[in-house]
Amino acid sequence: MAGLWFEEFDEGMVFDHEWTRTITEADNRWFSLLTMNPQPVHIDAHAAAESPWGRPLVNSLFTLGCMVGMTVNDTTFGTTVANLGMSEVKFPHPLFEGDTIRMRTTVLDKRESASRPGEGIVTLRHECFNQDGVLCGVCDRAALMRKRPADA
Repeated sequence: MAGLWFEEFDEGMVFDHEWTRTITEADNRWFSLLTMNPQPVHIDAHAAAESPWGRPLVNSLFTLGCMVGMTVNDTTFGTTVANLGMSEVKFPHPLFEGDTIRMRTTVLDKRESASRPGEGIVTLRHECFNQDGVLCGVCDRAALMRKRPADA
């Protein structure tokens, strides 16, 4: 499904995104190293074994990236102008290598842009769940969305 135009979003809409993703050791190590985050709990199995978790934690910014990326196809693919910001970012439960995640999106709000005719702002809440249905991440994302073109 392609992304939705501004007019197609309604407050309270819920998307249970069908895609899932199993997070691998390589995902976690590469993401951490590419973003120059040398935190041992992400990249050093021996150090992580000594942590309260006893194993490597998935880098929370990888989780945040997946919360947005895995929801694009159903919500903003080809219809967004830009992300304006993310707020209320929380990670209430850790993710570990080998966990399989899925996302849910709820439309919180939408409003016309005061300064950009033909566009509007949609606020989306993205939630990340692990394979056991445990909430592992939340973020509210403000997206500047295109309105439906007259010829569409």
